[in-house]
Amino acid sequence: MRVIFMGTPDFSVGTLEALVQAGHEVVLAVTQPDKPKGRGGKMQYTPVKEKALEYDIPVFQPVKVREKSCVEKLDSYKADVMVVVAFGQILPREILELTPYGCINVHASLLPKYRGAAPIQWSIIDGETVTGVTTMQMDEGLDTGDMLLKTEVPLEPDETGGSLHDKLSAAGAKLCVETLKALEEKTVTPEKQGETPTKYARMLDKELGKIDWTKDAASIERLVRGLNPWPSAYTSWEGKTMKIWSAEVVDRECKAPCGTVAEVTKTDFSVQTGKGLLKVTELQIPGKKRMAADAFLRGYKMETGTLLAE
Repeated sequence: MRVIFMGTPDFSVGTLEALVQAGHEVVLAVTQPDKPKGRGGKMQYTPVKEKALEYDIPVFQPVKVREKSCVEKLDSYKADVMVVVAFGQILPREILELTPYGCINVHASLLPKYRGAAPIQWSIIDGETVTGVTTMQMDEGLDTGDMLLKTEVPLEPDETGGSLHDKLSAAGAKLCVETLKALEEKTVTPEKQGETPTKYARMLDKELGKIDWTKDAASIERLVRGLNPWPSAYTSWEGKTMKIWSAEVVDRECKAPCGTVAEVTKTDFSVQTGKGLLKVTELQIPGKKRMAADAFLRGYKMETGTLLAE
């Protein structure tokens, strides 16, 4: 097929590679505009742009894809299908209906679960044991189009947002190639979604990572894993921000207020939560790299009774 690919972040790159390797002719890569990064403000290419240039695929970076000139440009490529993977802009009907096969989206959840911008992280935070990827025929709603194919991915007990991101990116790339083949061979029947059983997977922000120690230890531990590597779960320690990168649930209580360091050993420390203790095993403080809790305890004093909260 002649494919226009629309995507922006790392998650999208695997699908672009898979389409090229499967023999599809990717005639254009559409991605978000470059953004300045770092103290010097140097403009940085999106991951999709970098990969597209490696393949000598033309790149188009519209500020607003719904503008008439953008629609006309996309139409000029006479593609058979558009593949959309975490592009970052809402597509108008004119684009959704521009090609014979329409716009095919790769979404990182088992729809209709977890519609929205951050399905990967929310599936971990909410305690799901299985998630996956769905390809769908896009409509004007937000992740509401007819489903085409699905693939399941089980979550490991220590699954993080980062590890699940990579698994679903790879699964989505494979599923997208299978979906285009099924569309060409007319072996797939679109399926209506129905109502979603989960809350909207809203976009992540740093405020989400602030640990509420009145919640149970299991919920906080899932938050830690879900927000690893970004934006990270954090608490306050001696007026500084302490990021918690890894933790374990201890099914035991201590007579201490929530957020209080209840136990300190040579290798770790545990914090009282609303239910159970949370054993901190990896952390980071300002100006330092991520470190195991035992390394932190060798360099800093952490006493029982310390309150990890503002």
